[in-house]
Amino acid sequence: MGAIALALSSCTVADTPTISDDTLPLGVAFAQTGNAALYGQESLQGAQVAAVFFNDQGNLGSYRLRLVLQDTGSDEAGAVNAFQTLINRDRVVGIVGPTLSQQAFSADPIAEQAGVPVVAASNTARGIPQLGAFISRVSAGVEAVAPTAIAAALAIDPKIRRVAVFFAQDDAFSRSETEIFQQAIRENPALELITVQQTQTTDTNFQAQINATLSLNPDLIVISGLAADGGNLIRQLRELGYQGLILGGNGVNTVNVFPVCRRFCNGVLVAQAYNPENPAPMNVKFRDAFEAQYRQMPSQFSAQAFTAVQVFAESLATLSQTRDLGQLSLAELRQALNDQLLGGTYDTPLGELRFTPEGEVLQRYFYVGQIEMSDDGQTGKFRLVKQVERQQ
Repeated sequence: MGAIALALSSCTVADTPTISDDTLPLGVAFAQTGNAALYGQESLQGAQVAAVFFNDQGNLGSYRLRLVLQDTGSDEAGAVNAFQTLINRDRVVGIVGPTLSQQAFSADPIAEQAGVPVVAASNTARGIPQLGAFISRVSAGVEAVAPTAIAAALAIDPKIRRVAVFFAQDDAFSRSETEIFQQAIRENPALELITVQQTQTTDTNFQAQINATLSLNPDLIVISGLAADGGNLIRQLRELGYQGLILGGNGVNTVNVFPVCRRFCNGVLVAQAYNPENPAPMNVKFRDAFEAQYRQMPSQFSAQAFTAVQVFAESLATLSQTRDLGQLSLAELRQALNDQLLGGTYDTPLGELRFTPEGEVLQRYFYVGQIEMSDDGQTGKFRLVKQVERQQ
């Protein structure tokens, strides 16, 4: 990974990073195990590319970013343990993570109490920035993304009238996302919400819910779930005869859904805060660096994690221009870093973004992608369908 020092979760007390060894330890709390691991692994890749990219720029003077990874697992307890370790043992200056919104509601208050800045890379549920003054996110809330995707579906097929919704009721993100989708559907006078079907992230068989839905003749089906359950649901919808449009939320916005629904993924619309085909210069730099390292196009989770590290890196670089970071206590550095990052404007792979004083991201552009599977039925890409500039 070039010149970056990457400390994995196996680091011991003896090699605990400090700012006195010319590294600035930045915590990375992503799921590497459990049902959220696919997202967490994509996110870690983006964070690693970012650390190399910004270390190579040399804007931190004599310091370098050092990523310190803690595996959150896929539940709340794992995230809490990871945050406690990063804060108290690893003495990080800030934290990127956790992977799931449901984990954030448990772990973020620990960082808030300790005065440690957190930048969420993939938490989109309502209420995340409101967890405290040290909590912000670069992952746009679903209220900004979902209505754009509904409009794109109608542009593709203006005859859409009857809409069915599926959501994983045991996942905080999916519950939050489906509320926004359902609101957008109800507020559109051309659409009728004909059924709402509840599922579980652990479900593998959706035949009962699908049969009940198909009997109502939907024109569009909207899915809020994770990659495994969402991908299986897409595949089973097609296998049981549904031929209309399918719109997936953020949970299926990952290349890891392709091996699950395979050729049946083709044509699925996806609401996106990032699309790899965006030609903006910063995204091209990120995409080229990512492809050089991993031989594949980056996902939204990788792009958002890159952006979260970028926010920390550029904020630390700005601070280093006027203050000797090594002369600050860790508490002082954490506070100064949080103040700086909330006041900045950033040119990122997601486009231009900044924060509200509360820590909510203000992102200029949003996207709708459509899955285009390769002939092998195993790989594919998110073809850019629509880019929308958000009025701020």
